[in-house]
Order: sequence, then structure tokens, then C-alpha cells
Amino acid sequence: MNDSNLEDILPEIDSLHISLALSQDKGEKEENETSSPMSLPPNTTPVPKPVFMPGMSHRNEEPEPAAPTSTAVPVSSKDSSVDKTKTEEQKTNPRFELPRLRLHVQDIGHEGSSIFLSAVNASTVLRSSINSIHEHLYSGLFVPTPTPSSPSSSPFPSSLPTHPHPPPTRSVTVILRDMDGVAYTTGSDLDSDHKEIHFSLRYIASISPPSRRGAEIEGVLTHELVHCYQWNGLGSAPGGLIEGVADWVRLRSEQAPPHWRRDEAPAKWDAGYQHTAYFLQYLEDRFGAGTVRRLNEKLRKERYEEKAFWTELVGGPVEQLFEDYRKTLKKGGNKS
Repeated sequence: MNDSNLEDILPEIDSLHISLALSQDKGEKEENETSSPMSLPPNTTPVPKPVFMPGMSHRNEEPEPAAPTSTAVPVSSKDSSVDKTKTEEQKTNPRFELPRLRLHVQDIGHEGSSIFLSAVNASTVLRSSINSIHEHLYSGLFVPTPTPSSPSSSPFPSSLPTHPHPPPTRSVTVILRDMDGVAYTTGSDLDSDHKEIHFSLRYIASISPPSRRGAEIEGVLTHELVHCYQWNGLGSAPGGLIEGVADWVRLRSEQAPPHWRRDEAPAKWDAGYQHTAYFLQYLEDRFGAGTVRRLNEKLRKERYEEKAFWTELVGGPVEQLFEDYRKTLKKGGNKS
């Protein structure tokens, strides 16, 4: 390096040295300012370090809010009406306990067994049928008809609305077996609160056309389940009336098969099955909804004495009522 070049560089070194010195002095000054305590203005005291304690606020400069007061949450009229509707429904339709339901197939290889198992869901059909029975025979409130033991002039207990009383059926077992006939219901060997419905596999296999298998099986099961839940006048009610009530529930459940004919006038009112079912529907239409329900409840607590039974129930003898019914058939009435 020659002297001329050195002379050119020296000013730059001096400038660099000065800059470094200034930067160093500035850094030391900032460090001293950071490390040394800040001088306090006169007549002041240092601010103490905050002490944090649970449940305390350091925003003392703001006034404490007033303690909240409890206020009832307003209930909308819509919610109130819904709750009221539910309460009224619970009062008029008490809880209906389903029994234990069983299915017993004696011959799984029988044609009727495969048809039954493929045509219906047994659990769904049985539950639906029992709910229909409850709806038509045991739901709602009604005023019981007066009886000799509780005349209408007495305010207790006959004049007070009451719930129907279903029998204490605890279990229902459907038994599919090879037998004659269609089906029948009986109490089990255990006791009468445990019911058995015997359903003919031969009949199931004979249902025609095949498209009606499911509907017919459901209708037969509804009819037989009514026998598990209806009253019979302490064993004194006529068989035609018992079978008529069972088919009346089937009719009201919209399970009437195509061969049922309303316009066929039976020879007597208690011919049974669909014939008596249509007569009972005539009474329901004439004397008001709940007539058959009251009839069934009346059979719960007293023996069947025909003249007194019907007079107390609807105000007249059953023979006259049946003649009135036959006249409506001849005129083509009672279409409901």
C-alpha cells in the first residue's frame, strides 16, 4: 500500500472510530439509565409493589356494583299453554304400562311360521295393538253410570269423573302352533294375569291373497289382545258381547277385513264378532263417544243382568235399541 492510498483511508478510519466511540458512549449511557434507579420528583414516595390476594379487585377507583336481585324468569304464554296441555293430557290419559311380551314358535319349519315372521314385526304390532286398546277402552275421563249400589241421587262416587281401570295384565305370550281354527286367548298356568294367545299356523298359511297377510295377522292379534284387557262382568257377560267388543276395537283401529259387511243385519244383537261390533258402533254414534268404554267399565264391577245393565247404561232395553239399529240398516243409514 502506498502513502497516497493511506492518506485516503485515514479520514475514513477516523470517522469510523468516532462513530464507534459515539455508539459506545450512547450504549453505556442507556445501560446506566436502565440500571440506575429513576430519580423521584420532590415530595413523592415510591409506589409499593401490588400485593395480589384472592377474591379482591385492584380497580378500587370504580364504585362497586349493587348486589343483583333475583327476578322471576317470565314464562311465555305459549310455553304455559303447552305445559297446561301436557298436564291435562296426563290427567285424562294416565300412564299405561305395557306387559312383558313374548313370542313362542312351536314349529319353526312350518310354512305359517315363515309367513308370520316375514309379514310382521311382532314387537311393533303387539305394542301398537295394545296402545289402540288403551285408546279406545281406557283413555279419558267419564262419569260412571249409576248402579243400584250407587244411585244417581248420591254425589259419591258415581257422579264424579273417573278413569277406566284396565285389568292387571302382566305378560302376553303369543304361541304359534299347528291347530284348527284361527286363534284363542287364555290365562297361563301361572295365573290369569299372564295371558297366552294361541295362533294357528295353518290359518296363517291359508291367508289369501298374500298381500293381506300382514294386515290380517295384525287384525287377529288386536282382537285377541282385547281379550287380554277387557272385562267380562265377573264371568257373566254373554260371549257375543265379549267377541263384539274385541271386533269393535279392531274396527275402530281401521283393521276391518274386506269381507266384513255393515249392511248385513244379524238375527240378534249378540251374534258376536263384526255383527255386534257394528251394533256397538251404532250405540257409540247415538249416545256419544265413550259409550263402549263405559260399557266395558261397567262389566268390571258388576255381574251382567241384561235389563238393568242396558237401562243403566243407555236408558233403554237392548232389544229396542237393536230394532232401532236394524231400521237404520234397511234405510241405508249409520254410514259412519
